Amino acid sequence: MIGADPHVVSLVAPHSMEAEQYRVLRHGIEEKHHESGLQVLAVTSAAPGDGKTLTAVNLAGALAQSAASRVLLIDADLRCGTVHELLRLSGGRGLVDAILDEALGLDDVVRQPARFNLSVLPVGQTAVAPYELLKSPRFAGLLAAARARYQYVVVDTPPVALLPDARLIEQWIDGVVMVVAAHKTPRRLVEAALDVMNPDKMLGIVWNREHRRTSSYGYYGSYQQASNGHRAGWLSGLARRIGSRPRPSSAQ
Repeated sequence: MIGADPHVVSLVAPHSMEAEQYRVLRHGIEEKHHESGLQVLAVTSAAPGDGKTLTAVNLAGALAQSAASRVLLIDADLRCGTVHELLRLSGGRGLVDAILDEALGLDDVVRQPARFNLSVLPVGQTAVAPYELLKSPRFAGLLAAARARYQYVVVDTPPVALLPDARLIEQWIDGVVMVVAAHKTPRRLVEAALDVMNPDKMLGIVWNREHRRTSSYGYYGSYQQASNGHRAGWLSGLARRIGSRPRPSSAQ
């Protein structure tokens, strides 16, 4: 049995053309890592359904393709986390459990999917008060511990324009990649999302291009200079398609 959803191409089909495009994103992250020490990055979206979780998992998988790499993927979407579904992880303790119980360390909650060189911290139990959990010093401490242990930490966060969670997490991360569904997400939501994020941490926008046919999807990575003055990031000029398979409905 494949150890992940077929749409996680960076892990289940690493030699495919779709996976190659995630390696383009990986290359940009690695360059930032060498230039400025970028290590902990968040993947968010302007609105629900833009494809952020699938992008986060595939980016983490691309970064983890080197045998020497140490990559941790954290599901910090405490309201609607689906990383465990894409990676087919069974139930167990996760981020929420570690925040609530200080006796739990990373070793107690981090999972290692079979066959893949990738560590995963799933969301765990249902969060009763997501905002308070992400605001807590305990969450900040877990991120600090992850930073000390891993080469790269990829954090999947909730949509930034509708919820405050990603803005809470922003203070503890080095950069942000925003996923936007082209021809679907309202421009006002994209502008609102850019307005509330720190432009100095904005790495770029991955355009998730929704085709007219629901049986296909594509990703176009580009970061255009926004009319509100946000600067262009390292994804500028990149316009490459990543997929042509159906996107799972559970992907956020």
